[in-house]
Amino acid sequence: MTKQQKSLLITFFVLFAIILFDQYTKYLIKTSMNIGQSIKIIGNFIRFTYVENTGIAFGIHLNNTYLFTGLSLLASTILAIYLYKNREEHMFLKVSLAMILGGAFGNLIDRIFFGKVVDFLDIGIGGLRWWIFNVADSAVVVGMFFLIIYLYRCDKCIKNE
Repeated sequence: MTKQQKSLLITFFVLFAIILFDQYTKYLIKTSMNIGQSIKIIGNFIRFTYVENTGIAFGIHLNNTYLFTGLSLLASTILAIYLYKNREEHMFLKVSLAMILGGAFGNLIDRIFFGKVVDFLDIGIGGLRWWIFNVADSAVVVGMFFLIIYLYRCDKCIKNE
């Protein structure tokens, strides 16, 4: 197996692992909890709270969910094509893009098949709580963080400024 093939295999593994883990955790939540139910994991700091999100990130609601789903599908497709066409790029870049794409596809699957996204990770202290999120959301955020690090550290990017 060539170095490029190994790199591509790792990228696809990250992508599909995120999608599968995201969908599996959402399935577990849907089949073992009631909507609105909350289970303490580490006191009140970390809880599993089952909610269904018909809007977009951070509880923002749109009147036209079909438009948002279509734009999400378009953006995911463009990202997938970019990732494929740039398969010889640095591994760190490919993994960060695979994480973003895996998270985007995880939530897109929910939107297409169920019309809403299952969220359940609930973090906060007392009344100060973050928006409830899921594995896909986490993958997108971590992937974006890695992408920012890559772009900041990339010698080629710095030379082009």
